[in-house]
Amino acid sequence: MNKTLSNIFKGDKVVWMVFFFLCMISIVEVFSASSGLTYKSGSYWAPVLKHVGLLSVGLFMMVLVLNIPCKYFKIVTPFLMPAALVMLLVAMLVGVSTNGAQRWISILGIQFQPSEIAKGGVVLTVAQILGAMQTETGAARKTFRYILWISIPYIALIFRENFSTAALLAFVVVCMMFIGRVSLKQIGKLLGVVTILGVLFVASIMLLGTDRNRENTRGNVTERVEQQQEASSHGGILTRLDTWKSRIMKFMDKREVPPEDFDLDKDAQIAHSNIAIVSSNVVGVGPGNSVERDFLSQAFSDFIYAIIIEELGIAGAAFVAMLYIILLFRVRRIANRCENNFPAFLVMGLALLLVSQALFNMLVAVGLAPVTGQPLPLISKGGTSTIINCIYIGVILSVSRSAKKKDMADAE
Repeated sequence: MNKTLSNIFKGDKVVWMVFFFLCMISIVEVFSASSGLTYKSGSYWAPVLKHVGLLSVGLFMMVLVLNIPCKYFKIVTPFLMPAALVMLLVAMLVGVSTNGAQRWISILGIQFQPSEIAKGGVVLTVAQILGAMQTETGAARKTFRYILWISIPYIALIFRENFSTAALLAFVVVCMMFIGRVSLKQIGKLLGVVTILGVLFVASIMLLGTDRNRENTRGNVTERVEQQQEASSHGGILTRLDTWKSRIMKFMDKREVPPEDFDLDKDAQIAHSNIAIVSSNVVGVGPGNSVERDFLSQAFSDFIYAIIIEELGIAGAAFVAMLYIILLFRVRRIANRCENNFPAFLVMGLALLLVSQALFNMLVAVGLAPVTGQPLPLISKGGTSTIINCIYIGVILSVSRSAKKKDMADAE
């Protein structure tokens, strides 16, 4: 029995423990936070059973991937990158619109975001470039150019409908270049250009976008609905400019608003998230006892960390954050043990992808970053994103197996 389990749960045991802790927390909190879905479906168990099913599929895919030797991951790149590019273009042209963003495509009735596939593909490709172009003094100068040629088209396509995902992917690529010893002068020039473009982009948002939240406060409910319908009918980048400006203005508005003047219809997510956090105390109200889950939109997804704080308290929230930090440091140790450059860069890129998204989700939940649509990896209720995140963990475990064999060989 023990031998059978050891054959299944191969790879780094700490990564396995972090994964299972995240999954257990995910099942409990999704079950608790899905009251809205329960009401709509008429089934108390349906949302969490669907989530458990997706986690089970993800676990199955993870076990398959961890049994694949790392050297074979390179074979996927020529097929994955063109497929991701085509899917991003399809999503841009005829994709399914959800919450004002056209970032989904549907195949055989299954909806998913091509950006989830593109993120992994970009990290995989950048890891290959960095691994192949290492010299004794660092990465060759051409490495920087090749990485930009590969990354920019995908980041640009993702950026059109999902700014936060594009920004996080760009951040991960820059971190990978730094870890991969790309010239600091080249990275510095890139950051300078990005800073200038960022300032121009924010200026264009403030100039061309419309703060619909402020406009809505001047009209009645009927006018608000008409404006939302008009915004959704425009589609494209203009609608996203309005959304981005509204989020920036809302985040920058630090005025103290009396409770009787606070508009719960306009600022429901922020308001109920704050209520959930301040009512948590140190130990929380206990699993399943959340009150704000019934009022907080996307409580089971984008704002599940607020529900975790409410139910598990500051201690539980700190424990969840610590799990992601442990994952990052453990992957760093795995990367240091790798004999070859490619697997080391690959696992660091995937870990940075997961952890940066998790930390950004937490910052949004506690009000330290503008509201975006980033779920909490391996905890939030999701579809294909849950399965893809499990595949990322499978890749990390696969690399940890080969790194462990290297350590054993060195010891002998």
